[in-house]
Amino acid sequence: MSIESIIGIISGVITIGLFVPVIYNYFKKRSLTEMMNSLVNRNYSTVQHQKILRRMNRVLGGAKISESYIQGFVLNNRGKEAVFKEICEKNDIEPTREICVKMLGADMKKFREEYNTRRRTRIDDAVQNKASDLQPAMNKPQAVYMSELLRTRYPETCARLIEILEKHGTEYHFLKGTKDIWCRDYMPVRTGSGKLVQFRYDPSYLKGKPEWEESRSDVDYVCHLNGLNVQKSDINLDGGNVLICDGRAIISDRVFSENPNKEKKALLQELSLLLECEIIIVPSIREDFTGHADGMVRFVDRNTILGNSLKDEYKYWRDGIMKVLSEYDLNYIEVPFITDMKDRKHPNSALGIYVNYLEVNDLIIAPVFNRPEDEEVVSIFKKAFPNKIVETIDYKEVALEGGLVNCSTWVN
Repeated sequence: MSIESIIGIISGVITIGLFVPVIYNYFKKRSLTEMMNSLVNRNYSTVQHQKILRRMNRVLGGAKISESYIQGFVLNNRGKEAVFKEICEKNDIEPTREICVKMLGADMKKFREEYNTRRRTRIDDAVQNKASDLQPAMNKPQAVYMSELLRTRYPETCARLIEILEKHGTEYHFLKGTKDIWCRDYMPVRTGSGKLVQFRYDPSYLKGKPEWEESRSDVDYVCHLNGLNVQKSDINLDGGNVLICDGRAIISDRVFSENPNKEKKALLQELSLLLECEIIIVPSIREDFTGHADGMVRFVDRNTILGNSLKDEYKYWRDGIMKVLSEYDLNYIEVPFITDMKDRKHPNSALGIYVNYLEVNDLIIAPVFNRPEDEEVVSIFKKAFPNKIVETIDYKEVALEGGLVNCSTWVN
């Protein structure tokens, strides 16, 4: 090999060595914190800042920075916190703890609290104009409402549900401003007179971890954003734990532990006045993290309830429900309850619970699990509800997360 060849190879290696870091730095995925540092770099031009915002937008995914904001962005002499606050405010991006840490490297608890306070009190003219859209009209058929997140997180399941609703001409809408799909729990409870009672939504099972806390929907904001006028109550109670039929309401005894500062008798009297009902307390399933009534029983009529097969339930619950049935002279129709469908990855799975169906107008949409029990359950439902149409739906991917059709829908 000639000297010239050796020199050429060495030169090539040196050149590659010089450009590799440049190429690596160009293609490597930059963190949001790094992008924020570049965004407030005053040596960059406005065009460069706009490119950075577009890259941030791609990383943020669901939390979008609008193109109009990007095109109008000018740094001036602002720092990271000021720019971050403006991005959140102008683009309606909630500054969750996760986003704060990813973009700034630290939490901004005070700003998060201020943002949520302003959001709750914000007056939106467009929302005000449609404030009556969701108000109950007693002479109109009821409509089904779902969180927008059901459509984005479980598109196939949501499509199956919509197909059934459209088949039977049932009106449906998607709720704005929600943080999880379980809208039955944080939406108001509709009484027999059509009044909407909004209970405090502060369940104990969403406490203990930041991600749980941040998944709790702001009920005031949701009602405001969706144009609902409600009667507020300071009682801590999930909608999934309230079943109403013809002047009676079933609520599990979990309501007592969720309201430790309220005397039981006074609490029941207040609930009776709010819900315009006789209150029937049933035992909760201690092993169920929510303790909701709608995973155990459902009304057929004022004097009849459907419930999970007694032989498959815990003895303490079986004994407790038998006392309730006797005290209130209730008939009990047993529904199969599959107990062998849970796995370690989904300890809170609702697979196998048939009674968590959706009932709206003359339609019942029941979950099925591709088990022999499916056919028996449909037969039971058709016999119990002879004047209603019974449809079935594969809801398994949602059930793995801890709820079924009733949990993920709200009727008004």
